[in-house]
Amino acid sequence: MSAIQERGTVKVENGRYRVQGAFSVIHPNSPIYNEAGRLVGITNPRDITHIHSYGGEAPFFESLSKGRLLGTRCDNPDCEYHGTRHVPFVINCPDCLQKAEIIDVTDLARETAKVHTFMVTERTGAFNTLKKPIRFINVEFDGVATILMGYLSLGEPEIGMRVVPIFNTEKPTFTILDLSWVPAGTKSEDLPDNFTFGS
Repeated sequence: MSAIQERGTVKVENGRYRVQGAFSVIHPNSPIYNEAGRLVGITNPRDITHIHSYGGEAPFFESLSKGRLLGTRCDNPDCEYHGTRHVPFVINCPDCLQKAEIIDVTDLARETAKVHTFMVTERTGAFNTLKKPIRFINVEFDGVATILMGYLSLGEPEIGMRVVPIFNTEKPTFTILDLSWVPAGTKSEDLPDNFTFGS
């Protein structure tokens, strides 16, 4: 097996994933020596690419890259919770299980989002890409039954603080990290690289 392998690709044909190439890549070992210069081990690096299917949630992640925040609403007139809106995005109403209607809540978030609770952390998981300390915030919206977890890119969080969404539209990752929050009143020139207020 060569030291450098071509990364695998995935495309969809006839509604099915078609995978081609290597998704598990082996890199050359490196020796590990002790203080006396004796071999005590080797590194054994591997790197694996996972295929993560978004399924029915794909519109949510794609919308973030376009500067829009989507939620869902139950439009089943027979549901006890008819009209209930959810952010984050759900595929089916959790009460009646009917497929939920996709709705745009970007303007609602701009006008009513505020910090419900928050947590600031200096320690993160192994694959964190956010700058530390991370200011995790739980965001509530008027008329929405759920609370959305996110992160504050600028400032210090406070409970009840008004925040507005910002979007990584310049170099999207197509993950939840394409959505962040800043205090209401933040100027566009103060936003982090690649982020905008959206469309």
